Amino acid sequence: MTVQDTEFNLELSRRKLLAAAGLGGGAAVVASLIGAGEAEAASPSRQSPDPVATPPVAGLHLQFGADASSEMVVSWHTLQPVHNPRVVLGHLDGKLEQTVEAKETSYTDAKAGQIVYAYHTKLARLRPDFAYLYGAMHDGAAPEFGTFRTSPRGRAPFTFTSFGDQGTPTLGKKYVPPAGVTMPAPPFVNDNLGSPAAGDTTLGVERLQPLFHLFNGDLCYANLAEDRVRTWWDFWENNSRSARKRPWMPSAGNHENELGNGPIGYRAYQTYFSVPESAGQTDVTRGLWYAFTAGSVRVISIANDDICYQDGGNSYVRGYSQGAQKAWLEKELAAARQNNDIDWVVVCMHQVAISTADMFNGADLGIREEWVPLFDKYGVDLVVCGHEHHYERSHPIRGRESNATLTPVPAATAIDEIDTTKGTVHMVIGGGGTSVPSNQLFFNPPQCRVITAVGEPDPATGKRPPVYVKEQAPWSAVRNGAHSYGFAAFTVDPGSDRGGSTTIKVTYYDVVGPDGQLAPFESFTLRRPRRD
Repeated sequence: MTVQDTEFNLELSRRKLLAAAGLGGGAAVVASLIGAGEAEAASPSRQSPDPVATPPVAGLHLQFGADASSEMVVSWHTLQPVHNPRVVLGHLDGKLEQTVEAKETSYTDAKAGQIVYAYHTKLARLRPDFAYLYGAMHDGAAPEFGTFRTSPRGRAPFTFTSFGDQGTPTLGKKYVPPAGVTMPAPPFVNDNLGSPAAGDTTLGVERLQPLFHLFNGDLCYANLAEDRVRTWWDFWENNSRSARKRPWMPSAGNHENELGNGPIGYRAYQTYFSVPESAGQTDVTRGLWYAFTAGSVRVISIANDDICYQDGGNSYVRGYSQGAQKAWLEKELAAARQNNDIDWVVVCMHQVAISTADMFNGADLGIREEWVPLFDKYGVDLVVCGHEHHYERSHPIRGRESNATLTPVPAATAIDEIDTTKGTVHMVIGGGGTSVPSNQLFFNPPQCRVITAVGEPDPATGKRPPVYVKEQAPWSAVRNGAHSYGFAAFTVDPGSDRGGSTTIKVTYYDVVGPDGQLAPFESFTLRRPRRD
């Protein structure tokens, strides 16, 4: 049963939750819903929200803790500091369970000089596979409500989704006409690679109501925007429609690197998200790699700018962790494979080891040098990526050729059913809404351009130009040249027999219209033995 199935009277549940909490700041909201008399009984204080002086709860969203069956983080943000930020948590019938204080963090956008405050409330000791109602609030502001379901504990069925490279559906910059052309009223355009499809993909995810969503980097391209803070606001305004109901678990892409926002540019990303803590991180690298367990699936999110050659962000930060991320990743993969309660190991990252698009980013040799051997050694089942703005998947790959590009070797060529003990399936899912798709740029027959190095910085741009080597692509399995936008859904079937098989049915959906209209492009099945 989904959360939506049980939300038979959400408005009544909200009222009960506020009343049970005895919230002074929520009294006016209760009054507007159920009448002043009942509101006075619900709260001894009749403090009214001040919409002029007090910022609203903006960008409400969720993240799992390390154990998705018992830990959830509720987050929101404002442009002013607030008093008494907190979350009330209850059941769908409005029964209050707890009130938990939020922790404040902030960053100053170096371009605008604007301070952004974020509030993160960590909820623990939750019941597995259970639906909760919550309200996020601070003094003087109307509470914002959402629902979520914790992950099942142990082997149980569930669905998750994934895409990358979204942008926003908003128009935030005035069009600058070419030299010599004048326009009396230049229109507004999108200056951060977004498109209307960025809104459609969010609603497409909501049609499927997954347990969680993996976001494979390049979230909103704020580093390209005229107003970076507004771009993040637009991003959350769009995605909170889904992310307030289910965790959106990110990986950091090259466009999360914003010049001046922290020593390596990720401070905005690190402020908006509160992901599970991980060993080997400093204040500079906090939150850039993490892992969590949902059912029998271990999800590992890594940040590829640390090892990629490509100069794709606002600053070149290759090597920023000084090997700490790789050491953590190997320990994490080894522990996952030694845990008999974990069947599936899924890696979420941004830049890619495979791509058959011409005149775009290409694959990066750094990933093939640093990550792919670890994926091989510890039998990673699935890698989901973005960066290339199309859909493509590989055959299961294991090992590499002894050539300049370390070409991955396909271990099998079956398309419909794949044994992931033979190799790792890589999926490029970069059609989240960007206005610069790459699905019309495929090599025919398939080939790949691999970035093997970068040159000296260009004096005009400061960017290091990529050095490409072209290879044949025997690892290429399926790609979608017909549609630019879409996402993948993964339905885990744990199987019924100890020591038997477990499967993940994968469906890639084209998003084909407003309101998240979907059309299946392809389906296939991943299979492996259970670890029990």
